[in-house]
Amino acid sequence: MFKNHPKGLLGASLANMGERFGFYTMMAILVLFLQAKFGLNGKDAGLIYSIFYFSIYILAFVGGLIADRLRNYKGVIFVGLIVMATGYFMIGIPTETPVANQLAMLVVTCVGLFVIAFGNGLFKGNLQALVGQMYDNEKYGKMRDSGFSLFYMFINVGAVFAPFTAIGIRNWWLARHDYAYDANLPALCHQHVGNSLETTKVVGTGALDNAQGFAEKLFGLDPVSKFQNLATEVGGQTENLTAFANDYLNVFTTGFHYAFIAAIGAMLISLTIYLFNRKHFPNVEKKSKVTEGQEVEITMDAKEIKQRIYALLAVFAVVIFFWFSFHQNGLTLTMFARDYTDLSGIKINLGFVTIQGAEIFQSINPFFIVFLTPIIMAFFGWLRARGKEPSTPKKIAIGMGIAATAYVVMAIGSYDLPLFKDIQSSPLDNSLKVSPFLLIGTYFILTVAELFISPLGISFVSKVAPPHLQGLMQGGWLGATAIGNQLLFIGAILYESTPLWLTWTVFVVACLLSMITMLAMLKWLEKITK
Repeated sequence: MFKNHPKGLLGASLANMGERFGFYTMMAILVLFLQAKFGLNGKDAGLIYSIFYFSIYILAFVGGLIADRLRNYKGVIFVGLIVMATGYFMIGIPTETPVANQLAMLVVTCVGLFVIAFGNGLFKGNLQALVGQMYDNEKYGKMRDSGFSLFYMFINVGAVFAPFTAIGIRNWWLARHDYAYDANLPALCHQHVGNSLETTKVVGTGALDNAQGFAEKLFGLDPVSKFQNLATEVGGQTENLTAFANDYLNVFTTGFHYAFIAAIGAMLISLTIYLFNRKHFPNVEKKSKVTEGQEVEITMDAKEIKQRIYALLAVFAVVIFFWFSFHQNGLTLTMFARDYTDLSGIKINLGFVTIQGAEIFQSINPFFIVFLTPIIMAFFGWLRARGKEPSTPKKIAIGMGIAATAYVVMAIGSYDLPLFKDIQSSPLDNSLKVSPFLLIGTYFILTVAELFISPLGISFVSKVAPPHLQGLMQGGWLGATAIGNQLLFIGAILYESTPLWLTWTVFVVACLLSMITMLAMLKWLEKITK
């Protein structure tokens, strides 16, 4: 698989795979953790999620600038891994839930997330720049696109298993305390103990110790409340519902904290792999291109540099709208899995723990990436052998059209579902929810789109960026992703306030606009990449 590629590619891919395992362990649970820990509604949790995702990618721009100035990509990457591990430790330390001082703990959590984002900014873009520098060697130049596809595939090998790890640790901790998992219970527990902003809207008076009064106010049901039934189903003692709610929340979120701690282990593995393979990575000082037997200084006139930067900035601007749509997979699509998808058949019993939860869908996208990457690479290789392979900019435009198709599927599949506000306090029965195959099909289509855009976009940047701005321009690509991620919270707002089909249609329009704009610039971009 790695034949005809530089020796350093495998080491860089494995190092990134370990880091991404830790990262996606966290991302699989982040929104649900914020809601379970602090009782946040979807809009507030989505805002924190989008700011964090924005910070991860915008700080890659800063990390690239630092590495370009120091001309020490290897050292900056090493520091990034250490900083990320520190951030995971900050949010991994278990604290009591419900939270006594919510503002203070939320600030600590956000600071921890910022530390992770800063470490990621030092690591991610600069490792991509190192991979690109490997292909500046003319011996490997024609394999640049396929090299980045392999690199991207290994990223997602780690991401396949990360959600299972997060779910497994949380559910194992629940089982140790004789509880079962139920996705709806954290929100209902917060409503019961009066620790959520939604409490006054739904319950009206905060904590209600009387099970019958709580049921009548919250659900309009008979004395055998739905909340009490759910508590019984997960193994809770319902003589005192407030005590149960407090204990279930504490156990549930402590399991999440331990999942963050597991991410530190992944960081250490990634660090070990990186240090072991460091000798195979290119040394970048003043020389920036390597040929068969010598280093050669690359020189470009000011006009060419300016044209290349303009082309990159244009592509960066277009992909903002794609990432705004695509990264809903960790926000609104995860919320959809929790609220509208029948999860009763999505269960893996490992004996010591049962893997079940909305987070499990976060493994589908990386699984499809690993499965589909060799197929798509072979398809492009077949076209290349016949002289019919599309240019990288054209592949990116096609990918945006494919992404629009994924949200068309979601819009059709969600057309008859009730508004979120109508099910917020009384969750849908499984018989009224959609099949998990709706999300699986959507993730399949989104993955195909991603393989046309993300690894090839990184490849495009490495090819077009002026040699002395490699780290900065990789940071620019990630910065564009950051802006798209900052807009993610709009999805959460739409999800909670509009019909679902309309929410998904917004993403259809965003992807189509991206595709049309990319096609309009196609000839200019192809000219610059030659």
